[in-house]
Amino acid sequence: MSLYYETATILENPDKIGGSFKARIFKKKDLKSKPGQIYALVAEASKWSRVLKDVIEKCGVLEEERKLTPILALLLTHDLLLSKSGVAAHKDHVLRLAITRHKARLSAEFTKARIRHGFPTLEAFREAINAGDLDSDDSEEGEKSRHPRWVRVNTIKSSLKEQLQSTFKGYEKVESIGEILTARGSRKIYCEDPNIPNLLALPSRIDLGKTPSYTKGDIIFQDKASCFPAYLLGLLEQDGDVIDGCAAPGNKTTHAAAIVSTQDPGGERKVIAFERDKGRTEILKKMVKLAGADQIVTVKGASDFIAAKPNSPDYENVGAILLDPSCSGTGIVGRDDAIKLHLPSSSTESTKAQGAGSRKNKKRKRGADKADDKPTAAESKEEMTLNLDETTAEEVPLDAADKLTERLTALSTFQLHILTHAMRFQNARKITYSTCSIHFEENEGVVFQALATSVAKERGWRVLRREEQVEGLRKWGRRGQWEDGKLSGSVVDEKSKGGVLEGCIRCDKGTEEGTMGFFVAAFVRDGESKVVAREGDEMEEDVRKPAAPTEEQDGDEEEDWDGFSDDGKVAELKAKADEVIEKKPQAAPEPEKKRKNKKRRTGKQ
Repeated sequence: MSLYYETATILENPDKIGGSFKARIFKKKDLKSKPGQIYALVAEASKWSRVLKDVIEKCGVLEEERKLTPILALLLTHDLLLSKSGVAAHKDHVLRLAITRHKARLSAEFTKARIRHGFPTLEAFREAINAGDLDSDDSEEGEKSRHPRWVRVNTIKSSLKEQLQSTFKGYEKVESIGEILTARGSRKIYCEDPNIPNLLALPSRIDLGKTPSYTKGDIIFQDKASCFPAYLLGLLEQDGDVIDGCAAPGNKTTHAAAIVSTQDPGGERKVIAFERDKGRTEILKKMVKLAGADQIVTVKGASDFIAAKPNSPDYENVGAILLDPSCSGTGIVGRDDAIKLHLPSSSTESTKAQGAGSRKNKKRKRGADKADDKPTAAESKEEMTLNLDETTAEEVPLDAADKLTERLTALSTFQLHILTHAMRFQNARKITYSTCSIHFEENEGVVFQALATSVAKERGWRVLRREEQVEGLRKWGRRGQWEDGKLSGSVVDEKSKGGVLEGCIRCDKGTEEGTMGFFVAAFVRDGESKVVAREGDEMEEDVRKPAAPTEEQDGDEEEDWDGFSDDGKVAELKAKADEVIEKKPQAAPEPEKKRKNKKRRTGKQ
């Protein structure tokens, strides 16, 4: 019976633990139930919750059973009516008794609901539920909240033509993303993306997870915006090797590898992928291997990009660097196959009074606590929307809103540090910097600050102008934005400000483009300057910027690989955003001084 209590507790999330529902399950160490069992229960109950909410309310279960919360009532009713094995509890358990005594009424109301929706059998009803045919949000806002299933064809193993003739045979081609966003259920349609080659948009409920093309790595689930960084690099054969400085889970790495393999099939060019976390390194290796990119990608496992020496012979052929460092994750969106739990309403004030009177000689004599009757914040909601996968946006609770500025400062400082480190690589001529954040501080703010550093000026780094960008992204409309009061005047060159913003690319979530919230900017070097930053300049940079987050700050939880998607990344992002603040030591300056003093003695690394 711990299954239902534990599931309800994770859903209610009274401790406001960050991350997606799935992340909270698999990170919780003291569960008696199997994480997969909890996941499956909620995923299945969510599909039926719109129907079961009405059934439970019409039977008045919550008014009669004070031990049941709306969440418990929904989970138990689902298993009672729809699970093959029934309620997973001993026959004498109090929760099982509480729901089974209403079985006749619940079954009758469920049958009425099936007939009312026009389905002659339970099998037909179940098929419609699984296809999402009963979803009713056709409003403009509902359409905006939908997110396509983005699928990138992995050109290392396959081609767009091959996939259209096999995996997507029988699908109808449509001309706009709008038709994808408004598609109901799992309608078989697709749209070829006009900005990114070999990218398809499909209705979100299309399930490709068990198709041969997915399990073999011929197709990759990757948000459109996440495809921008590798494509914006505008890789050419003469660019040599590519570094991905923050590689796991591997979508951008394998995208860069696919571009390289197309330009130099069987050649010697490499994509060097850095990942500092051991657990995520294993995820990265699995994805690289399944994508068929293991002959192109060299994985630097448990290795920090910031510790890489820019002048090392290992990187003398590196001409392009891709950076997608840890960020607040505020642009990430959940897909439409996320949990949407429609909860049965708690009793009204009148029924509460009536119920209380009828129970005076029953429950109260059994010592029921008054606190048990008070619904939690989660229980009071008639609908809960949670993300099953790791695509949840960062949540900033109201009581922690005052930490947002401090959090963004910590993150943007680290992001600036890793970006300027990339600018030091001797032969690098191209860099893309990206985040899945909506905040100016992590996006344009980092770009302007990077341009103002001595390493950027001496090495000739500038933002790639819009007219120089690859065609697909040159025509992308949403550009960088400015926020007054966020940067000092000394950092910003007013003459070039407009051009820099025009060179930056933004994606907004909840728009007709169907992307997540995202930011990317490309940097290029003019001329053939061989100026190397002076040792004194590097010390100055180190004084202003902290070192990379410690392993404790970076999070050390291993993640279960969930296929080719951006989903596995978000637990990391949220953990860093929170832990950078919560674990920021008060005595940090002293250890930092020791590190710097050591660096002064040993010289430039």
